[in-house]
Amino acid sequence: MTEPLWTLSATRLRDAYRAGTLRPGEVLEAVLERNAVVDPRLNLFATLDVEGARAAAAESDARFERGEPLGDFDGIPVTIKDNIHVKGLRCAWGSNLYLDQISEEDELPVARLRAQGAVILGKTNVSEFTLGRGNVSTLAFGTTRNPWNPELTSGASTGGGAAATAAGVAPIAFGTDGGGSIRRPAAHNGLVGLKPSTGRVARINGLPPILHDFEIIGPIARTTADLAMALSATEGPHPHDRLSFGFTKGKIEPVRKGLKVLYVPQLADMKVEEPIRISCARAAENLAALGFEVETGEAPFEVALFEKHWPSIGGSGLAWLLKDTDWEGRIGAAYPPMIEKGKSLSAVDYVDALMAFRTIYAQLAIAFDTYDFIMTPSAGAMPWKAEEFGPPYHRAFTGFVNSAGLPGISIPCDPAEDGMPIGFQLIAPFGKDWNLVSVAALYEQNHPWADRRPQI
Repeated sequence: MTEPLWTLSATRLRDAYRAGTLRPGEVLEAVLERNAVVDPRLNLFATLDVEGARAAAAESDARFERGEPLGDFDGIPVTIKDNIHVKGLRCAWGSNLYLDQISEEDELPVARLRAQGAVILGKTNVSEFTLGRGNVSTLAFGTTRNPWNPELTSGASTGGGAAATAAGVAPIAFGTDGGGSIRRPAAHNGLVGLKPSTGRVARINGLPPILHDFEIIGPIARTTADLAMALSATEGPHPHDRLSFGFTKGKIEPVRKGLKVLYVPQLADMKVEEPIRISCARAAENLAALGFEVETGEAPFEVALFEKHWPSIGGSGLAWLLKDTDWEGRIGAAYPPMIEKGKSLSAVDYVDALMAFRTIYAQLAIAFDTYDFIMTPSAGAMPWKAEEFGPPYHRAFTGFVNSAGLPGISIPCDPAEDGMPIGFQLIAPFGKDWNLVSVAALYEQNHPWADRRPQI
């Protein structure tokens, strides 16, 4: 192959391994060499497991020599966000409080990947407690940067994984999304990222769920085909996760013409920066040209109701998590006020929030009686200085999707004039995750993005 091995997609690697034209061991070494070039500038990993990755690649080499691959992911390099347990590796959650925490077993999606022979490179940097304000910059691990412009943020809180994939360090990153933490980093890095429906990717052996059941594991990838392969490998029910019952595996299907899209370019009076407004409006036109019926309108739910109650979840969860912990002086400056807010809330306040989100789900369900998809920008702001928090409006379009348990996907659209990536979001009814993946595949076929790479 003429292309550098670290540029190849997961699906191309899968096929090349089976054709005997590439070996997992040589691909891993190319990826590790690439990481040695970019990681000093980007700060991607909380824990890089070179020894473990080489051992996994060697085992994969041996299986392919025998003609006995375990699954689609055999020999494929992947990264795991550092709030997802990987057996034998540190799971620090971006915090000084957990620097000595070693995972005793894999969380279920990791176990499913390992059963297919995936080569796990290590744990990527994450905002502390996954409660970032638009960046990954922690006392424990420093600042993670965007490969398109290292002065800028790669997004929160799966910023390490998204930056790694964009920079060529593993074709797929697995992260979590509790309020936009997959979709916004995907948008900021020119990638496709899926927040699945609540329960589609079963979770067993995870960290404490401080964001109720709103935080979901999902993939970030360079191509929709890779994203589909990742979702297929990790989705499905498990008897120990009641939220996962009823989900079966899906696949990309042909998209029929005439599907209805409600395009919501702005939520209430929250700002949307001009490059995003222009690019997403063009993406809406592109969808219309592909045969979708696109209607521009306002949000079909009470934005003020969501904004009133959403802060109760993170504040309450963090206050509960650290209630018996000596955290003072050991966590980021953003978190003590959040803890105090959480402590001030009552059980009635928390139930008020949960009931508000049920109302938002009902309002969105009514909208889906008319529309097949809701479209928005993935983020309201272009990336800003990596060490700084984002403006409040940057996260306007994602959290309400989590509060309703719905699937949402960020799809790359036209970049800004300076080349920085932009993404648009599609939201589907509960359980219709594969409809989103299918639309992303159609959009990529007609408006490809995988050939756009950061010059780092």
